[in-house]
Amino acid sequence: MYELINIAGASYYVQSPAKIGVVKLNESEVCLIDSGGDKEAGRKVRKLLDANGWKLTAIYNTHSNADHVGGNKYLQSQTGCKIFARGIECSMTIHPELETAFLYGGYPPKDITHKFLYAQESNAEPLTPDKLPEGFEMIPLPGHFFDMVGFRTPDDVVYLADCLSSVEAIHKYHVVFIYDVQKYLETLGMVKGLSAKFFVPSHAAVSEDIRELAQVNIDNVNEIAEKILKFCSQPLNSESVLKKIFDEYQLTMNFEQYVLVGSTIRSFLTWLKELGRLEAFFEGNMLLWRSR
Repeated sequence: MYELINIAGASYYVQSPAKIGVVKLNESEVCLIDSGGDKEAGRKVRKLLDANGWKLTAIYNTHSNADHVGGNKYLQSQTGCKIFARGIECSMTIHPELETAFLYGGYPPKDITHKFLYAQESNAEPLTPDKLPEGFEMIPLPGHFFDMVGFRTPDDVVYLADCLSSVEAIHKYHVVFIYDVQKYLETLGMVKGLSAKFFVPSHAAVSEDIRELAQVNIDNVNEIAEKILKFCSQPLNSESVLKKIFDEYQLTMNFEQYVLVGSTIRSFLTWLKELGRLEAFFEGNMLLWRSR
């Protein structure tokens, strides 16, 4: 863990729970793509950079989830590097309390205000194309989170952030976090059509061909949708749908899983309603969902 691995040319990654991209900009300077989950991850990355005599100039965050921005504050305080994030992701990187409030849907309990879901704040700037290093391409990857992006480096290496999960993670957890299901599927469809020398997903193996894994993720979304529709053959409230999903996949409920899986299932309900496959109605002062 936290081994520096060269992919091609000046493009590297640090093997960690969420892969951290490292790209050499010249002989002495590098930038990062994400920064890991916490201060300790940032410290380990800095040791790797120092061992190679590299100066960190910038961190380009793919999105604002804590496991991708948790090392920002430490690295910025130690190196003075700039931090860039796109759109809403920039706001949530500056104000990480927004993420837990969004996930919980109200003022969050202390059970979810820890480093797994609540990163330390960092001083981020809006990411626009003119802020990218020469030869970089920013690739919009909406769906998993609000304004998530990936990057293509001059070595034709594409860092894909969290737009797809590994086969192992899908088999173990089944429900991966999705904010906008329709955009998530559109992103996966786009990714299936991408060509690159190498693809670097944050939570799956580096690959020369991403098409098969993208299709596995698409199939998983469709499987969950069909299960929800089956459950809602009789009217159910969202909490009952969530319980059935946990029971179906033998998941264990705790606060973290409640907010992550719960938010995702509510996004599925919205998506299926917009497709006309579910109807929502109120009865006895309760919101109920029923298959159409």
